[in-house]
Amino acid sequence: MKIALCSSFVPFVNGGYRNIVEWLEAMLLEAGHRVERVYLPEADEPELLFKQMAAYRFVDLSAADRIICFRPQSHLIPHPHKIVWFIHHLRVFYDLWDSPYRSFPDDAKYRGIRDALRAADTAALAEAQRVFSNSSVVSERLRRYNGVDSEPLFPPVYKPERFHHRSMNDEIVCICRIEHHKRQHLLIEALSQCRTPVRLRIAGRSSGPDYPQQLARQVAAHGLGDRVVLDERWISEEEKENHLADCLAAAYVPLDEDSYGYPILEAAHARKPILTTTDAGGPLEFVRHGHDGLVSDPAPDALAAAMDRLYADRAEARRMGEEANARIDALHIGWPHVLERLLA
Repeated sequence: MKIALCSSFVPFVNGGYRNIVEWLEAMLLEAGHRVERVYLPEADEPELLFKQMAAYRFVDLSAADRIICFRPQSHLIPHPHKIVWFIHHLRVFYDLWDSPYRSFPDDAKYRGIRDALRAADTAALAEAQRVFSNSSVVSERLRRYNGVDSEPLFPPVYKPERFHHRSMNDEIVCICRIEHHKRQHLLIEALSQCRTPVRLRIAGRSSGPDYPQQLARQVAAHGLGDRVVLDERWISEEEKENHLADCLAAAYVPLDEDSYGYPILEAAHARKPILTTTDAGGPLEFVRHGHDGLVSDPAPDALAAAMDRLYADRAEARRMGEEANARIDALHIGWPHVLERLLA
């Protein structure tokens, strides 16, 4: 079968949104399909939004037997056999409209843009033969905002066997993009209140210098320079595998994330317990408090208590890591299931 994988991308910014496309491409090629990857650049600027959306409507992929669309606004591409694996909305026009992350006023102009965008999204999604989402959180948003039913289809990681458990040192690792909504600052603040000598490693790229600089100042202000590694750069897969193999636990504490996130799944494959928060969104579909890790209130003192608990009871931490690993199969997270659903 000839399959086109269609998505948007932000130039020079890597992340899980690229992985889901490129890892699926590898699995489809391995299964004997012909695959074309189609990316169009996208900028989150309201004034550019509809010009970009129009560009998608002119894309001709009639040579493909089917297309699979991921990141917005790729679902606008027309095709008689369009499948959507929806990973998130343009969130400032949806669930983040009334949040500090909206950088423009709530006035008639921008409400008009919001309403027109939602109408266009709804119409384009209605063209699809089938709509999948990457989480129950995103499925609920599709129902609430677009009246679209979708099937949650959890994204696996590529070659999960490369993640393994080797030891449990004193370090809790947070390996993901370093951005304010990922809330690495909460982990640093929590560490300053810990009673044990637990350590913290924060690693990943950022879209700009401001937030990493804020974190560095926070580390210095609390005198945590000898207990926090702040590694602001792209972390190779080999480095990630080694950090997860030896760490005590993995932390992922975003604000209302779309899905469980690859950091959760990678830690589970490495049989490590996961620390997250009650308002993290998608991660709560995977992490059950006291089973696969710890779910804390998003407050420094509560996170500190959870970090101390992981440090103080290694047997419990190891047990939770094993349960996290078993959770993968319980949720049917794997490439055979993904290919079966997308190609049905």
